[in-house]
Amino acid sequence: MKLYYAPGVCSLAPHIALREAGLPFELVKVDTGTKRTADGQDYLAINPHGYVPAFEIEPGFTLTEGPAIMQYIADKAPASKLAPPAGSPARYQLQSWLNFITSEIHKSFSPLFKPGMPAEAKTMFKEQLAKHFDTIEKHLSRHDYLLDSGFSVADAYLFVTSGWSGFVGIELERWPSIVAFRERVQARRAVQEAMRAEGLVK
Repeated sequence: MKLYYAPGVCSLAPHIALREAGLPFELVKVDTGTKRTADGQDYLAINPHGYVPAFEIEPGFTLTEGPAIMQYIADKAPASKLAPPAGSPARYQLQSWLNFITSEIHKSFSPLFKPGMPAEAKTMFKEQLAKHFDTIEKHLSRHDYLLDSGFSVADAYLFVTSGWSGFVGIELERWPSIVAFRERVQARRAVQEAMRAEGLVK
């Protein structure tokens, strides 16, 4: 299996999941500007969308969306308990959190990284993110992780996306439960290993 990634972006979440699951995999770095892989491939031939992550399960079969990739990883290693069993009510709760993070958190951050985005628009997206963080703060003030069962792939995704705050001028200190959550997640061995492999920590 191959994970196509770029350091520090959303592909870090399935990278964490793979290490938590203990599955064998190969990392392939992608230059998202040139759309070339570190080993010289045309990345658009692998993922026509051009963004990461992409996850090659076997030659000719590649998944391209983070929430789908992470659920596949979790299901390949059920003992890791990265996702509740398929069909259970808790599994739909996991999917609800994954959808919330991808559509409301992840996508609200994206415009903030665009240099041509007007300041008024960036302010609007920051206000949206603040409301979403208020919701997450309330939940995490009563729970260590997003699911009652403990750490899941949704937590990996929230850890990665919330970590972008400092790059766009959002101070997380106003949400102490999110800060505490990030500290818990970052202390996990698999998270440290993934961040080290991507050159994000020493």
